[in-house]
Amino acid sequence: MTFLKAFVVGGLICVIGQILIDNTKLTPGRILVGYVVAGVILSAFELYEPIKEFAGAGATVPLTGFGYTLIEGTKKAIDEMGLIGALTGPLTACSAGVMAALLSGVVVSFMTKPKDK
Repeated sequence: MTFLKAFVVGGLICVIGQILIDNTKLTPGRILVGYVVAGVILSAFELYEPIKEFAGAGATVPLTGFGYTLIEGTKKAIDEMGLIGALTGPLTACSAGVMAALLSGVVVSFMTKPKDK
């Protein structure tokens, strides 16, 4: 049942993105930024935590989960270090995910051959 919940919620997030791509003039980059901002806003109003508890990875893996991680890391760092935590919190909370994305991008770039469009 856990996998089904994650699949449904993660799939719904992707369906919303596809609808935005098909029916608006928004670029994919703007949609991705919108997802991160949506995760931050939902977290600020404490609406993302119940979604995360229900869907697990279906809510934390998409970009909305990145926004959630940013704000949660910021809250924790502010509680521990004060105002300076607003600068260090998001970096600390998301550093592992960003590093994994960069490292996997480098590895894949060595295994593939670029092509002209």
